[in-house]
Amino acid sequence: MTVAFPRLSQIKDTFVDTLLLGNKSTPELWGILTVYFVQGILGLARLATSFFLKEDLGLNPAQMSALTGIAALPWVIKPVFGFISDSLPIFGYRRRPYLILSGLLGSVVWIILGTIVDDPWSATVSLLLISLSVAISDVIVDSLVVERARKESLGKAGSLQSLTWGTSTLGGLITAYLSGWLLKHLSNQTIFVITAVFPLIVAMVAGLITEKSVDQNYANKTASEKFPIKQHSQKVWKAFKQKSILFPVVFIFIWQATPNADSAFFFFTTNELGFGPEFLGLVRLVTSVAALVGIGLYQKFLKTVSFRRILGFSIVISSGLGMTMLLLVTHANRVIGINDRWFSLGDSLILTVMGEITFMPILVLSARLCPKGIEATLFALLMSILNLSGLISHELGALLTQWLRVTQTNFDNLWILVIITNLSTLLPLPFLGWLPATDPQTEEL
Repeated sequence: MTVAFPRLSQIKDTFVDTLLLGNKSTPELWGILTVYFVQGILGLARLATSFFLKEDLGLNPAQMSALTGIAALPWVIKPVFGFISDSLPIFGYRRRPYLILSGLLGSVVWIILGTIVDDPWSATVSLLLISLSVAISDVIVDSLVVERARKESLGKAGSLQSLTWGTSTLGGLITAYLSGWLLKHLSNQTIFVITAVFPLIVAMVAGLITEKSVDQNYANKTASEKFPIKQHSQKVWKAFKQKSILFPVVFIFIWQATPNADSAFFFFTTNELGFGPEFLGLVRLVTSVAALVGIGLYQKFLKTVSFRRILGFSIVISSGLGMTMLLLVTHANRVIGINDRWFSLGDSLILTVMGEITFMPILVLSARLCPKGIEATLFALLMSILNLSGLISHELGALLTQWLRVTQTNFDNLWILVIITNLSTLLPLPFLGWLPATDPQTEEL
């Protein structure tokens, strides 16, 4: 018996170091990870949504790209949800009730999308509300993660965010192939109704979040004490204007706002190459595994590399690798004897690994830029700016797709779109010096 306890302790330590990346196992941590996991699970409906917009509603590539950008609007105003959560407690709590409400909202809207929606306008509103429900829950758990990360060393902060992002990716991995397989046997609407179950899990785990009730004398406070939005906004704005924060944010914005060809490429793979839902689900499975590999590589080898160096190299490498899409678009892969499907799988795997290695430093840098006392709000603001750049990327992609006359059946100029979108990612390189050479918190001290 005396030997069993040390072994049990060793197993526990190994579990914490290996699976939790050194983060202490607590009910709150598992609650946070569950919310991220559900965000990944919601990928079950991603393919169904694309096919619903393409086939059931008859949208063209430019329209789909524009609608996708509009649906991302709630992610652009994430700080608003943070202010509301901070300033308007429900039954004395600022976190749990909002998680519950976001879960219930998401569940209801998925059911509506699967039963009532039959036109582009109602689809846009539904996707907006679904995006809103996920964005609200994301604000809550992000604030908890940033508060933890701000207190830790750079290496530990990277571990925490690698863990949360990896958990979300794991959720996507579980439903990746299933999303295509189900679409082969079930209707889009049925998959939407099945997806409605998962937001309820967010509402159920809200009780795991550690939170004290607000001051019992809350009712006796003045209006400025109850709703310190003005004072809080001034603090955030003062911090945001600092060059050490503003310049890196502008750099990331320019980079992420460059146009993308995602919607046009989806139509190309389905209409031109004939990829069906099941194979696209397999592609998602491969990319989900690749994402975990990318996170693992960053966690193991790159988390202590300077932000300036890793982002500089990864931007150049990603742009170069993105050009490999030209082989598929021009069918040159067939000339060299590589099947469309095998080429697509290999290309997606490599690009996803590089994408995760590139994106993880952005998350860690954003958390490290946040000054003490306003971590949650400023991080939400930084993520909103990042999401705004993504929205602009979709809309610019829609404009380019329309300008180049890429349609459901005409892909003659798709190669030009691929070249423009990949070369444009190199635009921020002259401003690489705006990124911190070392840990921003070390510079601050």
